[in-house]
Amino acid sequence: MTRRIAAAAGVLLLGGAIPPVARGRAPAECTAPRSGWIWCDDFETDRLGRYFEYQSGHGSFRRAPGTGRDGSVGMRATWALRQVGAGALHLAFGRAPQPYFKPEDAGRADYRAIYWREYLWREPRRQGGGGDKLARLSSFASATSWAQAMAAHVWSGGSGASRDHLVLDPASGTDAAGALRTSTYNDVRRFRWLGATPGRTAIFADSTAGRWFCIEAHVRLNTPGQRDGVFEVWIDGRPEAARRDLDWVGARAAVGYGLNALFIENYWNRGAPRSQSRVFDNLVVATVPIGC
Repeated sequence: MTRRIAAAAGVLLLGGAIPPVARGRAPAECTAPRSGWIWCDDFETDRLGRYFEYQSGHGSFRRAPGTGRDGSVGMRATWALRQVGAGALHLAFGRAPQPYFKPEDAGRADYRAIYWREYLWREPRRQGGGGDKLARLSSFASATSWAQAMAAHVWSGGSGASRDHLVLDPASGTDAAGALRTSTYNDVRRFRWLGATPGRTAIFADSTAGRWFCIEAHVRLNTPGQRDGVFEVWIDGRPEAARRDLDWVGARAAVGYGLNALFIENYWNRGAPRSQSRVFDNLVVATVPIGC
């Protein structure tokens, strides 16, 4: 991410903590998913075919026994020196504008609010900060392209002072009236960028490599015509950063889809500064708070 972080005064709002869930052996929660959960992947079972796209990065991103929490199976991404892309998981849910998206649920809901959570571990002696891309939640809204009505980016702060921190970078793909402005995926020139907000915990510092972090994010679309949309994140159940003043999709005069896709990404804009890896585990997408 190269855009300058410009969090205005009063924008960083730290609310209450996510309700905790019972701790135990990591894979157990996916055998008995809770009410309100749309998706759970502990990677113990191979569910990769249920993502509408699984990008292995030529073998860089794969299930790996013994790398997950409590010695379970994790989803490991490995970069070689100067490698940029190391694979991705693309999950669809709810009503989507194209059959290609293959929603994991019944595909009929227009979700106005979504929570997602993943556990992240970084190899000891890892260098270079967060490696830019981590996750984004989108509303795909076109039957002819991958145009996004909005995108909630959770990534690291690039090469600047915030590179060791998570950054929330919300973007609208509509105008104020709700008409779609974007014409393709990641149409950065047509996005209305709503102001990036950095977190306060240096989870990508070299000194924190080698430990697990629980990252949970929440997005709620705005009431039509109001600036009351939400984008917030917790780390290990503690409030990290939040926005509650967002005009995600304008008045929704022309865009008729809700939140319908989550991308888990491994993309280092300038390439990895050394050979290194990170692991994801226990990914959950839900309509209710999930917890760590």
